[in-house]
Amino acid sequence: MSLLIVEDDEAAAEHVREALVEAGHDVVVAADGPAALELGGRRAFDVLIIDRMLPGKDGLSLLRELRGLGVDAPALFVTALGAVADRVAGLEAGGDDYLVKPFAFAELKARVQALGRRRTNARPATLLQFADLTLDRVQREVRRAGAVIDLQPLEFRLLEFLLLNLGQPVTRKMLLEEVWGFRFDPRTNIVETHLSRLRGKIDRAGGEPLIRTIRGAGYVIGG
Repeated sequence: MSLLIVEDDEAAAEHVREALVEAGHDVVVAADGPAALELGGRRAFDVLIIDRMLPGKDGLSLLRELRGLGVDAPALFVTALGAVADRVAGLEAGGDDYLVKPFAFAELKARVQALGRRRTNARPATLLQFADLTLDRVQREVRRAGAVIDLQPLEFRLLEFLLLNLGQPVTRKMLLEEVWGFRFDPRTNIVETHLSRLRGKIDRAGGEPLIRTIRGAGYVIGG
């Protein structure tokens, strides 16, 4: 699996990296929040391993921003903050598991493997397709009529969600929850703006417009 470790303690990060590389994983390390945000926004990882206390941007804020960008990789918080309130805060920020320092590497490996299996099982397909449009969820690549379409992470996630619901209208509320991670309406045109950009890129590649607006129901591809 492809893993991102976010840890500012260089020695600790190297020990974890070595253990996970030895277990057969591809591991990238970021030393602070901003670097991790940049990496996570442009590259797909299978699991994120995040320290809570980071320079530049704390772990909770980092994960919230990554979720807002459409990054849905399972996240494991690894931290010395082990109180129940700390664990709850990590889960509420979008975390999937919580491991308190100090820990045994065997437990870390087991938790990472479990999160990786959960991500694999949650994916019904690695290649989504409608008409001449394809979305490769492993390579993070979109093509129409064979031509590669360059999408931003949120645009990719938006198209992915529409294709996962092929033929079924999805509402604005569903998009806010599933793509942006919002549990409230921000009262902005964020959905409409990103859909407009996505349509422009897909339709520019040729062929008939694929994303339709259904008044009172939402948006749909196919059907």
